[in-house]
Amino acid sequence: MGLIRTITWLLSATAAIGLGQIAFAQVADASPARIMLAFEGGSAKNVALHLAERMREPLKRPIYVEEKPGASGRVGALALKHAVPDGATVAMLPIAVPVLAPMTFKDVQYDAMHDFAPISQIASYRFAFAVPANHPAQSFPDFVAWLQSHPSQAFFGSPAAGSLPHFLGVLISRAIDVDMTQVAYKGFGPMSIDLMGGQVPAGISPILDLIELHRAGRLRILATSGAKRESQLPEVPTFIEQGYPTVQATGWVAFFAPAKTPKSVIDQWSAALLSAIRSAETRQKFVELGLDATGTTPEELTAIMAADIARWGPIVKASGFRAD
Repeated sequence: MGLIRTITWLLSATAAIGLGQIAFAQVADASPARIMLAFEGGSAKNVALHLAERMREPLKRPIYVEEKPGASGRVGALALKHAVPDGATVAMLPIAVPVLAPMTFKDVQYDAMHDFAPISQIASYRFAFAVPANHPAQSFPDFVAWLQSHPSQAFFGSPAAGSLPHFLGVLISRAIDVDMTQVAYKGFGPMSIDLMGGQVPAGISPILDLIELHRAGRLRILATSGAKRESQLPEVPTFIEQGYPTVQATGWVAFFAPAKTPKSVIDQWSAALLSAIRSAETRQKFVELGLDATGTTPEELTAIMAADIARWGPIVKASGFRAD
């Protein structure tokens, strides 16, 4: 009986392996799909590669990641706009590409609400307001009081002109009734050096950029931009808690397809993304990257975009900023 059971198990295992090889072959033989990134690698590429691996089986096709950086995301956005709407091409875009860029460039040559088909928001993140470690302010109201007695120091650093940290600074200026001037840097690295050295009295960037320097005592985060405190920074109050209810900002990353992609194809991508995003492994990876895994339907992403366009449009206009 033992020999019979062993032979039966071996036959079953061999059959299972064979079926697995057939399934893999079916995926490998299918036409490949690509996820385009409108910005250069780093954490974004890690996220895209992670999701691509987990969507290959449900979509029954190999998926590769292609970087399309340039012109503040517009190169990738235009590549998406002109891609064939057959489900073979999607793009992973940050909020700046569909929402902010059309507000700051004279002619981006795309309309995100009409040229892109929303699939799913995959992650969100918030921002932090920080000062040098030796700054006298211990809270955001302290900083506002300090500004009132040091009006010549009313400026803040951001990683880039036209970025969400830039316009969050504009929003803060309106809330505290102090005209703070942006000092735009080419990325977080140069900004962090000046912030830690005291060459700039304050800086705004995604929390992930600032949190380790805060923990190391090299700068001090005074406020975060969410509706509630961050689990990674439970000791830091939000702007809302400190008396500034209008100061909120959330960044996000989402997947889009070209307009006119069939709804059935959009639904396939959306289902595959939601399955990948909701896994414990993905959620943990996102936490490590400073992201909150979200996962929305295409309709929910459309509503999020419309709300952000309505919210940030007047702030961008009031700033008078133009990127070109």
